[in-house]
Amino acid sequence: MKKWLLICCTILLLAACGQKEVTAQHQGSKGTNAMNEQFIGKWEGTIETPNGPLPIIIDLKKESGTLSVPAQGLSNFPFQSVTYTGDKVKVSINLNGSAIAINGTIKNEQIEATFQQNGGKFPLILKAYKEQPVTYDTLKVPVQNGNLTVAVQKASTSPSPVALIIAGSGPTDKDGNSALAGKNNSLKMLAEGLAQQGIATVRYDKRGLGDNQALLTKEEDGTFDQYVDDAVQIIQTLMADKAYTSVHVIGHSEGSLIGLLAAQKTGVASFVSIAGAGRSLDEVLLEQLKGQLAPKLFNESTNILTALKQGEQVKNISPELQALFRPSVQPFLISLLKYQPANELAKVKSRVLLVQGTTDLQVKEADAEALKKGKQEAKLLYLAGMNHVLKKAPADRAKNLATYANPSLPLHEELLPAIEQFIKNEK
Repeated sequence: MKKWLLICCTILLLAACGQKEVTAQHQGSKGTNAMNEQFIGKWEGTIETPNGPLPIIIDLKKESGTLSVPAQGLSNFPFQSVTYTGDKVKVSINLNGSAIAINGTIKNEQIEATFQQNGGKFPLILKAYKEQPVTYDTLKVPVQNGNLTVAVQKASTSPSPVALIIAGSGPTDKDGNSALAGKNNSLKMLAEGLAQQGIATVRYDKRGLGDNQALLTKEEDGTFDQYVDDAVQIIQTLMADKAYTSVHVIGHSEGSLIGLLAAQKTGVASFVSIAGAGRSLDEVLLEQLKGQLAPKLFNESTNILTALKQGEQVKNISPELQALFRPSVQPFLISLLKYQPANELAKVKSRVLLVQGTTDLQVKEADAEALKKGKQEAKLLYLAGMNHVLKKAPADRAKNLATYANPSLPLHEELLPAIEQFIKNEK
């Protein structure tokens, strides 16, 4: 499900590059409060908002600077001004009329700061930016409205099998990271791990996000079927490449439904569903909302989903439910609600592996059982202690969620071997 603009900081997504930089000010070396030269360079940190962490990068120069939010496709947006006074820095950004201020002090080789926007004030610790090495090649795949940029992780041997990895819902990128949940690198680890074991992988940012933001500029134009068509185009491109002995699909969360629908249309060698919903979106969503909403809002949510499932848009939405059911996202929800995952899986002719973690807070074992009923010959594998971001995690909610923003944690130790064995057992 699309979940753009859920927190005030995510209006960064609406930025359009083109603002001119305004000359910065700083105290010269002759002043008593000479600028601390340690400020100059790139810094990275995470804005700690009530709805989750939002990673950002700022590039500080003596007379200018830029802001980047990778998860939202915002790159090198210019400051309006930057002022240095000794160990302190003040940054102002005018983001399409929204005033942003970052005020910080450099201390112990990091910047202790606050991020302010639209009345909200959030703590921010900035540390020296570490350039992440690019370990993959890129490929342009022709799709509707342009080309889709995909990341190709080459295998240790060639020719080899290749697996298309499809990310989950909302602003989740090709690495498994999200502006809402944080950076965990789950899909990046999966891609690199399989490549090391002789299975090439391809992963990508869905249209409207990251590398492919330009393919969807208006949320109301997005549909679930576009996602499926994009996956089909990638699969067909891989099938035509003689570097690959066979093509497989791995779908995570919402990517499971995208993947199985694409598998129906292409006849891939195998399909792996990780934490895939086995029930329709309305059923899963209402289960998640039941304990979080007041009875009045829950009843409203039920009525909205009933209308959307019938293909009818709803105009009047309570403010508390706008994030989920705003008018611009309703076309996407309507296109998604028509699918019953278990029924669709029954139409997949290739071999199927269903993987479900026992400490997943978002997708339950009931979903895995529902998918299994849809295709009895599918192999069902439960991984004890694996959560939704494919890490070992306890059932405790707070401790479980903490893993969503911890890229240092490895994947569950049984996940990679299970997928490798399944893919290589080609028939």
